Order: sequence, then structure tokens, then C-alpha cells
Amino acid sequence: MSAAGLLGSDVPLAEAYDLALVDLDGVAYRGHLPIEHASDSLVAAREQGLRLLFVTNNASREPEDVAGQLTELDIPTSADEVMTAAQACAALLRTRLEPGARVLVVGGKGLVTAVKAAGFHVVSSADDHPVAVAQGFAPDLAWADLAEAAYAVTAGAWHVASNRDLSLPTARGYAPGNGALVGAVVAATGIEPASAGKPEPTMYHLAVERVGAQRPLVIGDRLDTDLQGARAGGFPGLHVLTGVSSARDDVLAEPVLRPHFIGADLRSVLEAHPEPVRGADSWWQCSGRAARVVDGRLELDRQGPVGIDVIRAACAAAWDAADAGSPVEADSVPELTV
Repeated sequence: MSAAGLLGSDVPLAEAYDLALVDLDGVAYRGHLPIEHASDSLVAAREQGLRLLFVTNNASREPEDVAGQLTELDIPTSADEVMTAAQACAALLRTRLEPGARVLVVGGKGLVTAVKAAGFHVVSSADDHPVAVAQGFAPDLAWADLAEAAYAVTAGAWHVASNRDLSLPTARGYAPGNGALVGAVVAATGIEPASAGKPEPTMYHLAVERVGAQRPLVIGDRLDTDLQGARAGGFPGLHVLTGVSSARDDVLAEPVLRPHFIGADLRSVLEAHPEPVRGADSWWQCSGRAARVVDGRLELDRQGPVGIDVIRAACAAAWDAADAGSPVEADSVPELTV
């Protein structure tokens, strides 16, 4: 396989890595609801020596609040085991601004706390002449808040977004995320912001530095944030199929979006991961299952229902073809459910 291919592990991932950088929505929980196998798997992985640090693009909540929710869902967590996009946003501000600089915060209390903790003076109006605008998601943001951000950015303030996720998973479905609200300010100003959240690897680097990990593993459900951030930061990434991105998305993924491992859910942290290998007649094989690409069309073996090893083989075949200049035709890739 190419450098952008799947990896293999002869031992469970919980043994191969010393830190898991775990996304929240779509991985550890969905909205305020638990995800099946998430609690048992993470607790078991921790008991086997894998440290957990939860990394979220949500900048509206305090780490203590996130830790409390996880604990209520039977995933015991302390505040120092949570890294938010608000903290990453504040860290990005520090790269250009002096302590005491005025920053207009458009977002929730988590972002306000992080910006203050970084040594900046938080203001609430463009009339206060801020040198930067820190924008993060909060469910009660209104037009007036976005307008203040636009006024400040137009006047020359540096626009820094905590993240640019277009959608936000909730118990009722997908709602507009911070990226959609940032887009409103961009539409008004014509100025693209800097972004601290995933897919930028800033949070991953901060998290690894916090605990001094040597072998970190990223775990996420979204290719365009979690796994792209893993590739950008040089970290191996596990895609669990419990959230936004599907197995079909994996098969069709561009190199910068591809995971290094794929699992149905968080039980895959406790499992070894066979690496697909090329066989005869262009078949890619993984634990007895196989897939290949012929004339741009994806073919799966007919040995039974689709399982995770078929998905891994399909990714290997499709990625190999794409990297050779002959991408698989999207209409030949079915929905692949485990």
C-alpha cells in the first residue's frame, strides 16, 4: 500500500498505543445519548493501560462540563482529560497577540474562560476596538453577535475560529455547526479566518504535549475533521463507524482524509487490526474477505454479509486504484453497513 493506506496491528490498539485522543460527538456519545459499546470499551482500554484524552471541536462548554457528561455516561473522566477547541483557539491567539490584548469573543462560556485564562482582555463590542475576534459555537448566538464579529473583522481585527464544522450532531439529527455561523461572518466580510480546531492538528499536538505521550492514536467519526487532522499532524487515526462519516466515505476518501484503521465501533480499540494484502487477479484480501477494482468498478467477494474486513479490503482496493490514477467510480460503491 501507499503511505496513505491502511495500517495493521497484530495486537489490540489499546496495547499498541499509549494515548487515545478521542472525539466526543459520534464516538463517545451522540448528543446526550450514549453510543453502544462506548463506555465498556473505553473503560476496558483504560484498564489495559491506554490513557484517554477527549478532544472536541465544541468550544462552547467548559472542560468540567464535558467531563461531567462523560462520567454520567459511565466513562469516568476528569477535566484535565478534556481538550476543547476553545483552549486551542486561545493557544492560537497567543502566537500573535501580547497578553492583555483586547479580544471580542463570540461564543459560549467555554471560549470566554479559555481566552481569559490565556491572558487576554475580553470585550463584547466592535466599538471596544478589539485586535482579534475569537468565534466559537454557542446555541444562543444571535444575529447581533455575528454582526459585532463582522464589524470588528471589517475594521481589521484578526478573525480566529475555534473550528469550522458545518454540522453538529444532536439527538434529533444534524444541526448547523460553528462553521455555518463562521460562514455568515465570512460572507459579510469576505475575509477567511484562521481555525484552531480539527482538521488543524493544533489540539492534537497540545494534547500530546499535555501528557507526554509517545505513541498517540486519534479516534474519530468524521473524515473531514478527526481523520484529516490525524493525517495533518502525523498521527495514526482510527475511524469508528458510529457517527457522521460512513464506510462508503472511507472507500471514496482522498488521501488527506483516509483513516489508518477502521472499526465498527469502539470495541475495535480492544482488537487487533489485520492489514489488507494484495492477492491474485487484483483482489485485495483481509482476513479471508476480498475486494478489487476492475475497469473503475468496485467488486466485493460473495462470501457473506458485508463485514468490517470486507470494508478494509474495499478501501485497500479503491485507494490503490485511485493512487495509480484510476479512481473507482462512485456509483459502483454501495452503502457498506456492518
